[in-house]
Amino acid sequence: MSSPAILFVVLILLISLSTSSATGDDTPTACQVPQRYDFLVTLSTSSATGDDTLTAYQVLEQYDFPVGILPIGTKSYELDKSTGKFKAYLDETCTFTIQNYELKYKSTITGVISKGKLKNLKGVSVKILFLWLNIGEVIRDDDELEFSVGIASADFPIESFVESPQCGCGFDCVNGGEKKRPGFDFISFISALL
Repeated sequence: MSSPAILFVVLILLISLSTSSATGDDTPTACQVPQRYDFLVTLSTSSATGDDTLTAYQVLEQYDFPVGILPIGTKSYELDKSTGKFKAYLDETCTFTIQNYELKYKSTITGVISKGKLKNLKGVSVKILFLWLNIGEVIRDDDELEFSVGIASADFPIESFVESPQCGCGFDCVNGGEKKRPGFDFISFISALL
């Protein structure tokens, strides 16, 4: 139940309390007041534990997807459970590079979700050479995710998506989202010499 609905219920309860005393009735008995408040507590509790409190990341997990297919900063979503149609909202357009793939998430992502499958996906693209191609479908096949761009697709292990990437720097972030600067890797240098 949304906040306006709860406010409406509180308003109705207050009106019923005031009209009972305005009509000459005695104030509600000790039994009546707790019952009215119990009703209100039940409404607010069921609202707080309903599906409307799940994050977009938790919804992905319910459909057998890892949270890491959405970047950090997904602020809200809409989901029609009967059709699977969804919209996810980010603060702004988000780009980052993962495993030499440059990805772009628009501020609104749409598609249809079902158990282990995202289809009709719009708003997520990958840069191949100089072209941005829309990722139209993502299918979970056991411990792999298959990303499709038209007739081509690529498979990646699911463990690559255990955590969400950050806009701007993907998984190569330090100090509040700045991209790590490539530096001298002493261990790799020594390993190459041996």
